[in-house]
Amino acid sequence: MKEYDYIVIGGGSGGIASANRAGLHGAKVLLIEGQALGGTCVNVGCVPKKVMWQASEMLELIRRDTAGYGITAPVTGFDFSELVRRREDYITFLHGAYQRGLDSNRVTVLQGFAHFTAPHVVEVAGEQFTAPHILIATGGKPSLMSIPGGEMAIDSDGFFALKEKPASIIVLGAGYIAAELAGMCQQLEIATSWAYRRDHPLRTFDKMLSENLVELYKENGVAMYPEYVAEKIQREAAGFCVTFANGEQLRADLVLFAGGRRPRTENLGLEAAGVGLDEKGFVKVDQFQNTTAAGIYAVGDVIGKVDLTPVAIAAGRRLSERLFNGKQDLYLDYDLIPTVIFTHPPIATIGLSEEAAVEKYGSERIKVYNSRFTPMYFALNDYRQRCVMKLVCLDEEEKIIGLHGIGIGVDEMLQGFAVAIKMGATKADFDNTVAIHPTGAEEFVTMQ
Repeated sequence: MKEYDYIVIGGGSGGIASANRAGLHGAKVLLIEGQALGGTCVNVGCVPKKVMWQASEMLELIRRDTAGYGITAPVTGFDFSELVRRREDYITFLHGAYQRGLDSNRVTVLQGFAHFTAPHVVEVAGEQFTAPHILIATGGKPSLMSIPGGEMAIDSDGFFALKEKPASIIVLGAGYIAAELAGMCQQLEIATSWAYRRDHPLRTFDKMLSENLVELYKENGVAMYPEYVAEKIQREAAGFCVTFANGEQLRADLVLFAGGRRPRTENLGLEAAGVGLDEKGFVKVDQFQNTTAAGIYAVGDVIGKVDLTPVAIAAGRRLSERLFNGKQDLYLDYDLIPTVIFTHPPIATIGLSEEAAVEKYGSERIKVYNSRFTPMYFALNDYRQRCVMKLVCLDEEEKIIGLHGIGIGVDEMLQGFAVAIKMGATKADFDNTVAIHPTGAEEFVTMQ
């Protein structure tokens, strides 16, 4: 049996970050990954999504925005297959970059699938390994669609496996993955229908964001179908037909189900390690990423807290600092995590929604500031897309506990504002900051 100081199960963002940090501090580290390095983010998540989103943004800019500036730039060709080929080449480059980083920190990488045979023993292809510290960072995967014919729908992984562009698609789901893919498909010249179960999508976000996204998507040509509950999917000669509980049917070349994600915990032998799961199947952890078994930890999507790549990276690095660099009290604060949704236009958000703030503190303690304007980007265009922003403030001090925006450029604005809010900024702090003009970001420091 081979011995290590630290075994990391899962070579995604959190696992790699933690392994590298532990190796940097001199630990003997084994990283076990059954598939490609980089996990969901690099292979079927953030990276391919951002590439496709950028392509869709470019097409949107050329088709819609150049004429207002006196530029004639028709789209004379769009090779979807070439876009995918170049995207996959870039992902292959990232695989090499991750391997070089692990090599530089003397991390041993083992290809294979691990499972526990005892609390501190894991097995890969019949070979056993042990360590006093073991991290579970196996991530998540798309949820399954449990209706007749549900297996005919592709998921987000399936979307990124497409080599040819479909002519039409039905997106099912109400979360951020559905929102991103619906907008992206429409701008990639795929006729898109977006159907969701309730009256509006993105229900866990500030309602202002959802309301404006729906209106903007309608303007962009996305066919929106609220309160459409899918009951079955059938294959037809020309594609697929989705039948809904209200009796309506939609048809398209493809059906994409984006109904959330579930943890990758099967076949890990967690019961042999004494690792407990919560009622939804996620690994239970405390604030220090400790599981219910001593010396076994978990980070990332497998714990079901905040399923974002930078969160997994931050948690993994802090864990290794605690275990191998003497920072005993270090842990990740999961409060006030900034989030961007790459819709068309993008959404940026941090902190509590207005609805959640009122529910938590009461309406009398909450003051909300709003701004609605047309960014100067659209000043010369016939189409004048709006940008909407909101600050949610608490008590007389007006501490900012929520910041939300939807519009061009808000994705790049959020990081700096997130630093200020994490430090406890108030509305007065924003008011005392001189605006940068003319920018969209100035609206956040000039709201009245």
